[in-house]
Amino acid sequence: MNKFMKKIPVGILGATGMVGQKFIELLAHHPWFEVVAVAASERSQGKKYGDSMRWMMGSSLPDSIANLVVQPCQPSLPCQVVFSGLDSSVAGEIEKNFAQAGYIVISNSRNHRMEPQVPLLIPEINSAHLDLVKHQPYAPGMIVTNPNCSVIGLATALKPLMDRWGVEQAHVVTLQAISGAGYPGVPSYDILDNVIPFISGEEDKVETEPLKILGSLQEDRIQPCSLRMSAHCNRVAVMDGHMACLSVKLRHPAQAEEIIHTWQNFVGEPQKLGLPLAPQYPLIYHFDDKHPQPKLHRHLDKGMSISIGRLRPCSLLDWKFAILSHNTIRGAAGCAILNAELMVAKGYIPGEKP
Repeated sequence: MNKFMKKIPVGILGATGMVGQKFIELLAHHPWFEVVAVAASERSQGKKYGDSMRWMMGSSLPDSIANLVVQPCQPSLPCQVVFSGLDSSVAGEIEKNFAQAGYIVISNSRNHRMEPQVPLLIPEINSAHLDLVKHQPYAPGMIVTNPNCSVIGLATALKPLMDRWGVEQAHVVTLQAISGAGYPGVPSYDILDNVIPFISGEEDKVETEPLKILGSLQEDRIQPCSLRMSAHCNRVAVMDGHMACLSVKLRHPAQAEEIIHTWQNFVGEPQKLGLPLAPQYPLIYHFDDKHPQPKLHRHLDKGMSISIGRLRPCSLLDWKFAILSHNTIRGAAGCAILNAELMVAKGYIPGEKP
C-alpha cells in the first residue's frame, strides 16, 4: 500500500533530546515520512547531527540523518511538517512561530495541549477532534498535540468503558519509568533502591488531560467529560514503561467478562485505516495475575500496544486493574507519529494518499 507513495519531508525540533532521538529512530525507515531537517539549541547548531549529541537509542543512527547539519529552531526548514520534541521551557513560542509561518506542528510538548482550539489527540479515541484545527488562527499552519505519557495508556483503557457503561470516578497511582525524565534525568543516587513519590506538574496533567481527550467536540472547542480523576504519580527505577494502577466507578453495572471482551475488541481509526505504526490490538488483556510487566510487555506490537491486567472488584469503587504502556513510544514520539499518519490519511497533511 506504500509502494508508490512519495515520502513527505519532515523536520524534528529538539532533535538532540531523548524525545527528538526517539522521533528519529521511529522515522528513520518510515514508509510515509522522510527526515530532511533537524533543529536544536545553539550549542548544537552548525554541527553534523551525529556529532552534536550522544545517540541513546538501541538502533543505529542512519548516515543520511547523522550527516544533516543541525539548524536553529526557526521556521526556515525545508519541509512543511515538523515534529516537536522541544522542552516545555522553550516549546510554546517556537511552536507558535512555526504554525504562524504555515508549518504543520505535531508536538509532544505540553505547552499548547489545553488550548481550546488545539487537538489533544489519541487517534484511537478522539480522531474527530482534528476538526479543531479549522478554528486555529494559523492556516495553513496548525498545532496538534499528543497527551502526557501516562495519560495515553489510562485514557485508552478508559475509553471503551466510558462508551459502554460510563465512568463517573477514577483513582490512579502511576509508577513512571526514568526515561520519562529525559537525559541525564534523575540522578542514580536518587532513584536506585528508591521510589520518588513526586513528579513536578504530573498529577495535574493526569487529572485534567483525560477530561479533554474523552470530551465531546462542540464546534470550535471541546466540552470536557464529567469524569472525576484523582492521581498520585511516582518515579520508579525502571528504564522504560509506565505502569498505572487504576480504580473506577462505572455509571452502570458490568461483569468482568464483559469488560475484558470490550477491551479485547476495541479498535479505532488507525486500525480501520491500516496506518503503518498502528498496533493491531490497541489494548491487550493479560490473564496471568503477575502481568503486565514492563520488562515483558512494553515492546508489544512495535511498542504501541497498551497492556492491561489484574481486573478485579474494588471494595471502594467498582473495578480495579493495572495498565502498562511504553512511555517514549506509545506515550510520546510513537503517538505523535501515529497522529501524523492519521492526518495524512484524513487529508490534513498534504501528500499522496497511501
